Amino acid sequence: MRMSWSTIIGAGGKWSGRISRGRLIRFTAMEAGANMALMLYHAHDLTERYNMPDTLKAQYTSHLTTGNVLMSDNGRVLASIVEDELGWHDTICGYTTREQTDSKYGPTTYQAHHNSWLRSGQENFAVELTRSGLGMRDMMPVVNLFSKVYCDDDGRMHYVPEHCRAGASVTLRTEMDVLAVLSNTPNPLDGRPEYPSVPVELEVMPAEPVREEDVCVNHREENRRAFENTWSYYSLTE
Repeated sequence: MRMSWSTIIGAGGKWSGRISRGRLIRFTAMEAGANMALMLYHAHDLTERYNMPDTLKAQYTSHLTTGNVLMSDNGRVLASIVEDELGWHDTICGYTTREQTDSKYGPTTYQAHHNSWLRSGQENFAVELTRSGLGMRDMMPVVNLFSKVYCDDDGRMHYVPEHCRAGASVTLRTEMDVLAVLSNTPNPLDGRPEYPSVPVELEVMPAEPVREEDVCVNHREENRRAFENTWSYYSLTE
């Protein structure tokens, strides 16, 4: 498949960019134990964005994998997961804050440590959102790609440290023009005492047209309705 563009987001790194619909976005963990936090917005109307509650309740799940879609708060599909080598991506743990990062790994600042300071997810997202005219009020739930967190019968949340192996990948297909905002920072429940240093490769390439038998379209009736809403939107705007 022809490559369009690729980059590597290092540990603590961040990235944002607008990606047209009909693209594949492949994330690959270059070492074991990766976590890539993802926010997703409609590129042409930033008030429309990933809706975590609707995404989960419509698909009867608390985590995402192949066949699942990321729904917007307008009932459309921003992106769908078409390939996944892990089978589980966390949707409930959110991103790290400065306070959490300092408490777990020790205080660091750019002034004292320069590029070796330990970034938090909140700070990374704040910087990247500003680039697109957004701000702290636009913070939202994330999908933590590569991480597995489950709840036991008593409601306690558990992070699975051995879930992500080196070389594992997950591929999203954009169903709308999107603004993707990324932070390569630890999952808040990651119990490792050292700040994880796992680079992640990001590749963007053309996708094949969505077919009638598509696994994401047919995963649930709610998925098909969300796809139909998306197709109607583009039929009226293009």
